[in-house]
Amino acid sequence: MNMKTALVLLLLALATIFALVCVLLTRARTPGACQHQPPAQEEADDGRSRVFADLTPEELAQVVQYLRGSLGVPLADAAHAKPSDNCIASVDVQLPAKAEVLRFLDARGARPPREALAVLYFGAQAEPNVTEYVVGPLPTPAYHRDITVQKYGGKVPYHRRAVTGVEYMAINELIQQELRKAPRFLAACCASDGTDLATITTAPRGFKSGDRATWFVLFHGIVGTGYFVLPVGLEVLVEHGPLDVSQWYLRQVFYNGHYFPSTTELENAFVTNSLKVVVVEKPKGDTVLGSMRPLRSPGAPGPLQFEPQGPRYSVRDNRVIYQGWSIAFGMNPNTGPRLFDIRYRGERIIYELSLQEALALYGSNCPGGMSTRYLDGSFGIGRFAYELVRGIDCPYTATYVDRHYLSESDVPRTNQNSLCIFEHDTALPLRRHFSDAHSLYYGGLRKNTLVIRAISTLINYDYVWDFIFYSNGAVEVRVHATGYISSSFLHDQGTDYGNKVGPHTLGTMHLHHIHYKVDLDIDGHLNSLESHDMGYKTVSIPWSPGNTLQQPFLHRQRLERENDAAFPLNASLPRYLSFTGPKPNRWGHLRSYRVQVVSFPGEHLPTSSPMEKAISWGRYKLAVTRRKEEEPTSTSVYNQNDPWTPTVTFADFINGETITNEDLVAWISVGFLHVPHAEDIPNTVTVGNSVGFFLRPYNYFDEDPSLYSPDGIYFSSEQEIGACGANPLACLPTVTCAPRLSPFSYGGFLNI
Repeated sequence: MNMKTALVLLLLALATIFALVCVLLTRARTPGACQHQPPAQEEADDGRSRVFADLTPEELAQVVQYLRGSLGVPLADAAHAKPSDNCIASVDVQLPAKAEVLRFLDARGARPPREALAVLYFGAQAEPNVTEYVVGPLPTPAYHRDITVQKYGGKVPYHRRAVTGVEYMAINELIQQELRKAPRFLAACCASDGTDLATITTAPRGFKSGDRATWFVLFHGIVGTGYFVLPVGLEVLVEHGPLDVSQWYLRQVFYNGHYFPSTTELENAFVTNSLKVVVVEKPKGDTVLGSMRPLRSPGAPGPLQFEPQGPRYSVRDNRVIYQGWSIAFGMNPNTGPRLFDIRYRGERIIYELSLQEALALYGSNCPGGMSTRYLDGSFGIGRFAYELVRGIDCPYTATYVDRHYLSESDVPRTNQNSLCIFEHDTALPLRRHFSDAHSLYYGGLRKNTLVIRAISTLINYDYVWDFIFYSNGAVEVRVHATGYISSSFLHDQGTDYGNKVGPHTLGTMHLHHIHYKVDLDIDGHLNSLESHDMGYKTVSIPWSPGNTLQQPFLHRQRLERENDAAFPLNASLPRYLSFTGPKPNRWGHLRSYRVQVVSFPGEHLPTSSPMEKAISWGRYKLAVTRRKEEEPTSTSVYNQNDPWTPTVTFADFINGETITNEDLVAWISVGFLHVPHAEDIPNTVTVGNSVGFFLRPYNYFDEDPSLYSPDGIYFSSEQEIGACGANPLACLPTVTCAPRLSPFSYGGFLNI
């Protein structure tokens, strides 16, 4: 081969290589994994937020060990304790007084000692009672003090304690024992021998202080489906007040509109043909009412939100930071999610934002349904916040956080991945304008939010608790209700109390009322309350004498006392109700945050009811009181089982004290009426079943702080709108990465 031929071949080879490179460069690239760029720390994280942190498993175990060695009485493990035993019912963090915390956070004072609140059931004492101890300092306890009388004004009677899992097991054994006395009736009515029937508790448990007798409603217990919508018509009233379990008994039996003193009498009535039996066949296979199994095979995956450069928020210990926001988060085993020291752009706006209670009040013509007023805090809103399912309960790529608690056991438990944190693109502009006059431009900002979420399963209902933070300094609190409806057996005039949703199923009407505590600190902790609303006045028209018009004007009022700031549930709120600080903004208006409630409640309970005082917080859509350490919560877990002599009565908080330049708390009730209907089968959807409130800046800033958001865009007709440096949206086509998703897993069934 001569030199000329070799040169030609070399040139051809180079040309081929160049062409291949051009083809590869112009073809779509296969997405690679997104590179995580940690968000810039907008505020130093020195661990100070741990003053609000939930107890760790190690701390919980240390408290149990200390109490076992320091009280001088035998303590049974609550997981096995009989009512006549002493046991540790629960342990949670005991938060320091606000003044101590503010000295620590703001004035570089000493860190308050870390302490625990231990609740003990003393069933083996001469006078059985519930006692609360503060135990500290953690992590190595050395002291305990009884705070029961100081906190509640007296001892807590033993009958007010929650019903434990051990008690429920003993009750179920008693019910099974009694059902065996009516075999022919059960075979005829329900195609059952009783062992496959499931029960649901009701509450409260009687009609006066000291009562502890509970109606239990029986359902077909079908594995893998919601038995809550499969009533068989049978309900039993169990007396379980005595500390000796052997003295418990069935007080009454209800079936299809009739009451009997025992299951033996029920069986006799059936055998003698003096009882009309409605045959309720046990559902089988695909005919099960309430099955959540999809009726269609999976299709193509839906849209997936992801973060091209990783999360733009950071989570460390109990603190999350996001675009100017700083929030300390936690979970009370009883009352659920709680947030503290909420700051925006370095300034504290909210000291405490916490769920207080969730009421579900039912109507029915069956005894179980008609007597039910669930106060879910007594069951454990936080305790029953289980693991969240990726991609359904929260975005797949959210950050999932474990929560630890100690309740009805000497061993701490963990609800893994039970709280999620994520940034959410709402697919809506937070603000925008297209200018088509004078000059041509567009300015806008995506409404991205940070969401902190937990979901509690409380028997049949699931509540989605959302705390949402916006880039304009606003906070939204919202609850969605889903899960299964509770139902009664349909008989006689049952549809006076709901709708028929199955062959024998009455979807019983009920109210949801949710209560929150909001301790706002606007430009400091000394605040006042102002209302602004619109009125009309008739004025003469200056340029047209003899004519008048109705001119709207702004009516401003400062609310001076607690009674002025207690707004009844069905009364109108001022359309602008604001917590004001002591200093003005640049334009001379007091820096303020507005409370805006979005709710559709009905009357929580007539005040003539003997148990209304226990839920007297439900009287008010919003009430503002002076903050007091001795009024930390609007209710008590002990109110459920003794609502007739409530341990905490919220109405007593409102006593005419001045609320001008004081540390104030807003207590907010939200709720709605739910009349179950056919579309609540298999279970209730979140669409339309949500309520909440906003906390919005009102002259707090000199301008909208979202101007500093990195997501804002602006371009005019004179600009090159495709320039990536000036318009972040122009950069999107260059994003060629895909999220690296962790394998789907779920361990929520392991810790029941």
